[in-house]
Amino acid sequence: MKFASPFATQDPQARDDRPRDDELDLYGLTHAGRVRTENQDHFLLCTVHPQVVVHGTSLPDAAAMSLRGQRLATIMLVADGVGGSAAGSMASRLATEAVTHYVASSLRSYHAAGSAGDAELMEALRAAAIEAHEAVRAEASTRSDARDMATTLSLGIVIWPWMYVVQVGDSRVYFFRDDVLQQVTKDQTLAQELVDQGVLSRERATASPLAHVLSSAIGAKEALPEITRVDVGKRGSVILVCTDGLTKHVSDDEIADRLRRMQSSEQVARELLQLALDRGGSDNVTLVVGRALPRATD
Repeated sequence: MKFASPFATQDPQARDDRPRDDELDLYGLTHAGRVRTENQDHFLLCTVHPQVVVHGTSLPDAAAMSLRGQRLATIMLVADGVGGSAAGSMASRLATEAVTHYVASSLRSYHAAGSAGDAELMEALRAAAIEAHEAVRAEASTRSDARDMATTLSLGIVIWPWMYVVQVGDSRVYFFRDDVLQQVTKDQTLAQELVDQGVLSRERATASPLAHVLSSAIGAKEALPEITRVDVGKRGSVILVCTDGLTKHVSDDEIADRLRRMQSSEQVARELLQLALDRGGSDNVTLVVGRALPRATD
């Protein structure tokens, strides 16, 4: 991979174009679907800021001080639990919490985003996925009903103008820019492995019963996190993170069409959810959508 120059020396225009918090359009939702009685999915949508906590001061109006610093990152995460309703839900919750705690504790490496030194950040993200894997495995070892307790994990962490993606399983991260939809992640399934080996065509893999058999998952026998970096520094571009409850029923072309006509992240998230439900909603459906709003001069 060819890396950009350190963040501190990037094009000043790229730094100046960093969106403010009120210029972010973010929305996430989750639904049990039409068939499942319990929702095993979890999602997280948040921003990360440095913060000053005042424990004591002689200043007369400390509450009026600006205590929250400029946003460091935006986190968009979905986790799709497997292994029975209670175990699956627990696995996705544990993974979401473990990753969030680990990522929040790695703020020192955020400064390296986009630079030749961002190997530290990428390693921190890989370690976060492994931390989640170990947390789920530890919980499973204490439960008699959780032998197959596991979850997918798809995480996009945006440190403008870059997005770092952590992928385990078959939930997906998409990026829509200049009218083109890109699937950033690659499904970690047995069907995809056969496609990679040239044994199965991509078209046949979609309909194969192996399309949803995971080859890697948080809490399973093996978790193989993949880390990817994408330049997302163009306002108006859209990030979509979703579980396979959406992509089982809605094609990439249909997703692109809805993103092309989106008015807001909430509107397009609800529209995509409804499309999946109208086609049977055979699984839990979870999606998180985000974009930096164009400025009036764009």
